[in-house]
Parts: sequence; C-alpha cells; structure tokens
Amino acid sequence: METVYQLMMGVSLAACAGVRATLPMLAVCILARSNHGMLNGSYEFLRSDGMLIILSVATVLEFLGDKFIAIDHFLDVIGTLARPVAGTLLTASLLTKVDPQTALMLGLVAGGATAFTVHAGKSATRVKTSLFAPLHAGLGNLALSFGEDAMVVGGIVAAVLAPVLAIFLASALVGLAVVMVVLAMKTGQHLMNLIWPVQSEPALAVAR
Repeated sequence: METVYQLMMGVSLAACAGVRATLPMLAVCILARSNHGMLNGSYEFLRSDGMLIILSVATVLEFLGDKFIAIDHFLDVIGTLARPVAGTLLTASLLTKVDPQTALMLGLVAGGATAFTVHAGKSATRVKTSLFAPLHAGLGNLALSFGEDAMVVGGIVAAVLAPVLAIFLASALVGLAVVMVVLAMKTGQHLMNLIWPVQSEPALAVAR
C-alpha cells in the first residue's frame, strides 16, 4: 500500500513538473535533506549539496524567465525533454520499496508520460495566449504564468500532504492538457485552411 501512495505522490509531482520542471525537484530535494521524505537508493544524489544549488538556481531562472513571452517559449522548447525527464526522476526516486529498474520503468511510464502530456497542454495554451499578445501587451502571459506558479505550489503541497487528493487533481490537469492540445490542433488546422485553402473537387475538375 505504501508503494501505491508513493506512486500517487510521484505522478502528482510529475504533473507539476509538466508545468515547472525544477520546482518539484527542488521540493523533493529539500524534503529528502530534511529527512521528511525517503528516496530510492539509486536516487540519493537528489539530496546532495550540488543538486540543491543547481535546482535552486534553476528554479529562480525558470520562474523569472517564464514571465517573458520570448523566453517562456524557449523554456517550453527545452521543456519538451526536460519536463518528462523531471517527471520520470520524481516518480522513480520516491518508489523506495521496489528495485531501481522497476522504479525507473514506472517512473518513465507513469511520471514521464504525465509530465509530457501536461507540458504539451501548457505549451499549446501559451501559444494561443501569445497570439493575442498585441491585445494584452504580454500581460495575459504574465497572469497565466503567475497562475501556473500558484497551481504548481498547491500541487506540490497536495502531493506531499494528501496524495489521494493530489492524484485526482493531477488526473484533471492531464485531462485539461489533452483538451488544450486538441483545441490547438483544430486552431492550427483552421489557420492552415485560411492560408492554404483546399480546392473543392469541381474547382479541380475545371482546373484540369
């Protein structure tokens, strides 16, 4: 049963990592260093001084950079790889009762996939918001970024204190991300049709 709770906590943190790659990692690092959380033996490096420094600096840079349109899109490009990796590490590192290979497999399937899905939804949302930047002068992206910060902090707290609640919230976030990706694809298709309209069959026949 303990492994189930650890898995729920890991997947919930992975969902947070799909929005902010480094803050959930920093939280796990701090919890492990303060002996409020245990790590799988293969991931003890996450509690090291070096990781604390790297994750602290990276968290501040990610927080600040995400507030600017050009930089936040750059972070989303990097995040396509970084966030699923973070989700995998977060989930695998918390599975203390299974062997490292199984922990890594579960981390990749459950944590990595969750983080990637949430990341895709976040990126799609940011692209749509940026399209209207001339109307809101970037303030829409800024407000969205602060909202994401609050959501991630709340998600981390829920994952640590109430894993069952957190997994339901994470599932809802994954569902929302899927919806945002589908809407973004439909919007992209509409734009393509406007830019490069598909000729109807009668028109093609006349052209021949």
